[in-house]
Amino acid sequence: MNKRNLVFIATSIDGYIADKDGGIDWLHSVPNPDNEGMGYSEFMSRIDAIVMGRKTFEVVCGFDIEWPYQKPVFVLSNSMVSVPNKYKDKVSLVKGELREVLGEIHRRGFYTLYIDGGVTIQSFLKEDLIDEMTITLIPYLLGGGVPLFSDLSEQLSFRCIDTKIFLSKVVQNHFLRER
Repeated sequence: MNKRNLVFIATSIDGYIADKDGGIDWLHSVPNPDNEGMGYSEFMSRIDAIVMGRKTFEVVCGFDIEWPYQKPVFVLSNSMVSVPNKYKDKVSLVKGELREVLGEIHRRGFYTLYIDGGVTIQSFLKEDLIDEMTITLIPYLLGGGVPLFSDLSEQLSFRCIDTKIFLSKVVQNHFLRER
């Protein structure tokens, strides 16, 4: 079975996924009157499950909406001991070394994974476990905040296979890992 780890995320021009206070309201700074999905639905149709970090899970739980995912969600955390009762049928808690966690998820039958959350993405990149990244640039300079990327022990090469412009302001790049 083909195992793939994919990223679909938005950043500010200066590479932040949240502002200095952890806020993400700026992501909606570009008017989107027709609710253009910018490829999100197509992306979600390609994946089997989602792996997100604890902080991202907490942010999603804080949205004033119904649970937004139809796919299984695995929350990666070494500190959480359980998920809130209302999410028990929607979320599985996983912890440990990334390759072991991936093995557990693969044994459950999920092979194409959406990797979400800054620290989680950084951890996967540090172990060279990301195969594709779709990064949407929102035309905002935050000047600080939660970065998408962190230090790596070695360079990783990606090839841009597609670039799209949405709403005459938002640029989306799709990258494949070159190994």
